[in-house]
Amino acid sequence: MQRAPYAADPAASRGREFAEDRDGARGPRSEFQRDRDRIIHSIAFRRLRSKTQVFVAPDGDHYRTRLTHSLEVAQIGRVIARELGLDEDLTEALCLAHDIGHPPFGHAGEEALEDAMTHAGGYDHNAHGIRVLARLESPYPDHPGLNLTWEMLEGMAKHNGPVETSNWALAEIDEAFSLQLDQWPSLEAQVAAVADDIAYDNHDIDDGLRAGFLSLDDLMELDLLADQFRRVEKRFPRAPRDIQLRELVRSQIGLMVNDVLENTRARVKGMASADEARGAGEQTAGFSPEMAVEERRLKKFMYERLYYHPEQIQTSERARDVVSRLFAAYRDDPKIMPNGWADQLPAGDPHTSRHIADFIAGMTDRFAIDQCRRIYGKAPEGLSNV
Repeated sequence: MQRAPYAADPAASRGREFAEDRDGARGPRSEFQRDRDRIIHSIAFRRLRSKTQVFVAPDGDHYRTRLTHSLEVAQIGRVIARELGLDEDLTEALCLAHDIGHPPFGHAGEEALEDAMTHAGGYDHNAHGIRVLARLESPYPDHPGLNLTWEMLEGMAKHNGPVETSNWALAEIDEAFSLQLDQWPSLEAQVAAVADDIAYDNHDIDDGLRAGFLSLDDLMELDLLADQFRRVEKRFPRAPRDIQLRELVRSQIGLMVNDVLENTRARVKGMASADEARGAGEQTAGFSPEMAVEERRLKKFMYERLYYHPEQIQTSERARDVVSRLFAAYRDDPKIMPNGWADQLPAGDPHTSRHIADFIAGMTDRFAIDQCRRIYGKAPEGLSNV
């Protein structure tokens, strides 16, 4: 599809933080394709395969992790970007990278790190993801970090829109390579954000049903889901119930994607450049007002029935305890961290605490459990409820 005038153009990128010495031997890729490939090849991306999405350290192989979720977000994001004439590669890269800053055990781990880091500027998974890719993961000989494009870092920083108050991690990057945090991001970044919503709204339903935390009766309490399920039953009356429910999830995704396309097409009419979206003063790519109301109801329902399910809360509290105990142990004796981390420990807070948080945030669920066992002599129990 032809590139729209409001799409990000890799040939007109605002560049990278550090100049690069290229030998021309790495293929005819655009700047945004390079970003995407650097994300995929990163260690931080690979670790997502063992980080919590909904269920902590699941024993079953059929539940989503941060990695599979990110791949599903990218699939949805690319479809929307293609239909709108946006840059698919930038959209895909943003989708793949959006959860890289998550610590082990999902939001439970993030809350534990936030509490532990109160004295050192706090912790935010979105800002930490940028810190990982711009500073911590450094596989190249001529610059720190992955040296991603301005458009990539801007989109990650503004995943939830303009940033009014940035924490220390994001502020450090912004000071070195200004990301215009007070503006809306590119349309590609806005598409990545709504693709994230669509993916976890619906795929978490699938996992919740599989785990027995949600039932069809629960879903039928929401008019949007009830209407979709009646259509599925009418189309496939003889299909087994589990197949009908999976079809419901697919139908919901299609319904939301089509809504985003219709609403966004109407809003970009007459838009002549990518910067017009940044200066629009409001979100351009996203749900219609009607679908936005339904989506908020769905989120509220999922928090009440799945994310705040009593079993989930109990498991999350145990996971928080693991992260809290790890942070306390490393603060008491930083030498028990692996050599690479112990040897590079900076002196004095907030730098010492931030270094420890960097180490813990990079852990997978399983590695965090193993470290807790190694330090305290006993593995934490009850960390998997599926």
